[in-house]
Amino acid sequence: MEEAFDRAKEYTVGQFARLAGVSARTLRYYDGLGLLRPSRVTDAGYRLYGAAEVDRMQQILLYRAMGVGLSSIARILDAPGFDRWAALREHLAVLEEHQRRTALLIQTVRQTLREEEGEILMTDPEKFQGLKEARIQENEQNYGLEARAAYGEQAVDDANARLRGMSAERFAAMQALEKELLAGLEAAVLAGASPEGDEGRALAARHREWLAYSWGAVEPAAHQGLADTYVQDGRFTAYYDRAVPGCARFLRDAVRAWYEKA
Repeated sequence: MEEAFDRAKEYTVGQFARLAGVSARTLRYYDGLGLLRPSRVTDAGYRLYGAAEVDRMQQILLYRAMGVGLSSIARILDAPGFDRWAALREHLAVLEEHQRRTALLIQTVRQTLREEEGEILMTDPEKFQGLKEARIQENEQNYGLEARAAYGEQAVDDANARLRGMSAERFAAMQALEKELLAGLEAAVLAGASPEGDEGRALAARHREWLAYSWGAVEPAAHQGLADTYVQDGRFTAYYDRAVPGCARFLRDAVRAWYEKA
């Protein structure tokens, strides 16, 4: 029988680093940021970590695994109303949603392999259904609450229904247009183009065309409101700026300029 965990146990930097699976350098970095400080420092200068630091490190690593930045993690953990139990429930929900998306993709790949081996025949819609469902679930997880608050339950449900019912050709065209839009934004920013110029107008129009695949009708106010969130919401900014910083702001400014001159 395993020995009961001693909540009074303390760890040195080396011991705690091995326990958490990080480097001692990482612990010192977190300490310098104020993200994770030792519980105390001995007279000899040894940093010691206790039960509270174990729990906090677990939260840090869980948030990091979900792609949350260190500054955001610090704000979350240090917020006056932070609830560890609620945070763990949120972690579980996110991980379960990721598991469902992964399961859909695994099923699609398995079916495709069986088709390649001559065991089954897949229809064209079946080849893309798992990809579409995974995309819907990812959007719901990342932006669902904000989208429903901004545009209403029906609008989001309608957009999801359009995506589910989309033909294989139309789904592929939507994905291709998204890649084309991102590449165009990166090229425009790197070239120092103006959002108000021809390239900016073309990208704003391309963005509206891409939205129409799932939105249907794209109202100018809704289009501009969404473009604003690309700068206001760090998740959107990170998506558009992942390769070239400034793409989210360029797109926001291009959409604004497009409607002002329409």
